[in-house]
Amino acid sequence: MIYRDRADAGRFLATKLAKYAGNPDLVVLGLPRGGVPVAYEVASALRAPLDIFAVRKLGMPGQEEFAIGAIATGGVIVLNHKVVSAANLSAAQVDSIVARERVELQRREQAYRGDRPAAELRGHTVILVDDGLATGSSMWAAVTALRKLAPARVIVAVPVGSVATCAMFNEQTDETVCARAPVPFHAVGNWYADFGQTSDDEVRELLARAAKEYQRPEVDGVKSASSANAAKS
Repeated sequence: MIYRDRADAGRFLATKLAKYAGNPDLVVLGLPRGGVPVAYEVASALRAPLDIFAVRKLGMPGQEEFAIGAIATGGVIVLNHKVVSAANLSAAQVDSIVARERVELQRREQAYRGDRPAAELRGHTVILVDDGLATGSSMWAAVTALRKLAPARVIVAVPVGSVATCAMFNEQTDETVCARAPVPFHAVGNWYADFGQTSDDEVRELLARAAKEYQRPEVDGVKSASSANAAKS
């Protein structure tokens, strides 16, 4: 079965995550850009806040496609120390690469999130969403970085992925949900009728819409600050 688009995929994925609906500690994170439309539908169905978790690869000097690590939302840095050592990269070289990518990461987060603060993740159950898993390299970097922010649980959730890659994440996460794992797999885009590029404007719109729609549930009869403020407005 092929998904119509990312929104359709997100609605289907949400059915596989129904047990998390209404969890007051739940946060849904989308990997920009393609993961955000999927994550929006998941967050909406589960009545959870939505945010992005951006990841930037740290490329080897002169071979930028070869990753020596990654930097992610929250300023988290993940380095492959074996690669750094084998390449004889100095601390100054690594710092320069990190500084350059941090600027771009912050630019993108500001462009997507605006003045809204990043979601609090420490001690929360986090569902990390993308539109699919092929090699899983971006998601692997995201999970590794996310762990450093001390969430209570990390769940990776995608509408479609390769059997081998989905199995790989079972060892890295508290739960991995691949709604569909077709054989043969080939590529994520093969399982969408519309797999057009997600725009920056679409990411901004979905994050803004989610922020307006979501209110923390009442706890012991007391409304959260966000709920109380919404009631006053």
